[in-house]
Amino acid sequence: MNDPRETFDGAKLMLFLGDDLVILRRDDDPDIPWPGMLDLPGGGREGRETPEDCVLRETMEEIGLAIPREALQLAHLREEFDGSRFFFAAHLDADWVERIAFGNEGAGWMLMDPDSYTEHPEGIPHFREILRNYMAVLRRAASA
Repeated sequence: MNDPRETFDGAKLMLFLGDDLVILRRDDDPDIPWPGMLDLPGGGREGRETPEDCVLRETMEEIGLAIPREALQLAHLREEFDGSRFFFAAHLDADWVERIAFGNEGAGWMLMDPDSYTEHPEGIPHFREILRNYMAVLRRAASA
């Protein structure tokens, strides 16, 4: 059996700044997956980088934030026929929004309530489901 940390092809980050989630608008280019949809920071693996290195690099490239490695928590592992994808979560203070410097990938960024994303028709469907499950775990933990 393959080790997903060795065979993964990408990583995404559910980045919470305060209570809100950082959301990116994908370019409206028909040659990319999910054109024009609402996305999470992250992307494809480069070289032999780890899932953590991948998501930290992509987040820096896309929104200019150097997320502390210790803030990352593995939230979901999605294994598909063509590779695995890691989904991390990080919860930072709301004042981090002032540090965002949008890069040159995508059409823009926004903050969004996580429940709004899970119901938004332009959210990438499997990302909405992963976030919905993550939020359910958080709510169960908070009520325990």
